[in-house]
Amino acid sequence: MLLLIDDESPRVSYVAEWIGKEIFGRPLVCTQDKTYFRNYTGGKIAYTKARESASFWIKPIGLLSQTDIGSQEVNCFNWHGLKAFFQQDDDLGFDLLSAVFYLLSRYEEYLPYTPDEHGRFPYNASLAYREDFLDQPLINQWLQHWKQIWLQKEPDITFARPKFNFIPTYDIDIAWSYKNKGWWRTTGAWIRAMLKGNIQECKDRWAVWKGNRTDPYDSYEWLDALHLYAKIKPHYFFLVAEKAVGNDRNILPTNKELQRLITYQSTIGTVGLHPSWQSGDQPKLLKTEQGWLEFLCDHPIEHSRQHYIRMSLPVSYQRLIAIGVQYEYSMGYGSINGFRASVASSFYWFDLSKNQQTDLQVFPFCFMDANAKYEEGKSPAAAFQDLMGYYQRIKQVDGLMITIWHNQFFGTDPLFAGWKEVYEVFIREELYWDMLR
Repeated sequence: MLLLIDDESPRVSYVAEWIGKEIFGRPLVCTQDKTYFRNYTGGKIAYTKARESASFWIKPIGLLSQTDIGSQEVNCFNWHGLKAFFQQDDDLGFDLLSAVFYLLSRYEEYLPYTPDEHGRFPYNASLAYREDFLDQPLINQWLQHWKQIWLQKEPDITFARPKFNFIPTYDIDIAWSYKNKGWWRTTGAWIRAMLKGNIQECKDRWAVWKGNRTDPYDSYEWLDALHLYAKIKPHYFFLVAEKAVGNDRNILPTNKELQRLITYQSTIGTVGLHPSWQSGDQPKLLKTEQGWLEFLCDHPIEHSRQHYIRMSLPVSYQRLIAIGVQYEYSMGYGSINGFRASVASSFYWFDLSKNQQTDLQVFPFCFMDANAKYEEGKSPAAAFQDLMGYYQRIKQVDGLMITIWHNQFFGTDPLFAGWKEVYEVFIREELYWDMLR
């Protein structure tokens, strides 16, 4: 598929490659040669200021030819039942390429905003939230509808045939509730429980310490069995901060049982880095934490997801690239579920500060258990309905679904009653049988 452009630019090349791979399985080939374009007998799209004869003429608003970052006029309108913006008087009705770039690059996150309490870009400052499409994989929906319009014009055109895919991911912030925390933390917790008169917790701690009861957060064997049943490979992101302080309350990486757990999980799935809260203020800790995982797994650690989804563009991603991370899983919000980049597909990160595409591949998530429970106040039943809603919308566009769960949600702690059943029903009754079809 040939794409006629007025001017070459890194932004045009980036969008042409991503859109081409999504709908045709290969990048769009860009050209500025109008004579060659007009004589070309294959499929062609004109992305030019002046109208050209092509399958589609899309008129650019100018965003992709720019090299700086500045405020953009973004006004949404209804496009075939979907929200769209950058409206134009062309064959499609809006500058699709610029709209895709605006969302994928997270352009709005480079503009001035007031950070939330964790220093993050707040979801309520996003276009998707303000215009009520945060729960939609809007980019995939645009492309899907574009293909339908295209088939009406050219019934013989061939598109790629993507397949729905699911990646189960888990953040291991606190591997065990009672075990392996060292005598000082354990003694302190025991004393606090006694002072509060929580006799049952004292009994539970004693039973776990004696080996007569499974730790409330220990759900690893259950997860192993579930993955084996559904024939899916898990991704585990381990928090291995060397100091358990503040928002980093992990089991220390020097603990032998944690080391065995990490080593084992690396043999049956993917183990990734879960950069500590502290590393956000002390970037040198990133390499140390990565080093722990590489030592235990005996291979390079190239996958990562930020603890608390504490990230800020472009700095967080630039730091990960510097230590060799290639696959990043933080593209979502740590305070609400939905599609932060409005997409259910992976994409390479475009660094707006340098105006260039990078080799960092971003894998967006749409659902996190902690968001549903703590931030949105959902019951397990209500969260299941949301989870199924995301599942159905992603399946409709043959997209990529990534969820985040924490090990404690599947354990025996009464605080998480009902969540294990939600996940099991989702995997065993919905996802597994659908993927077999």
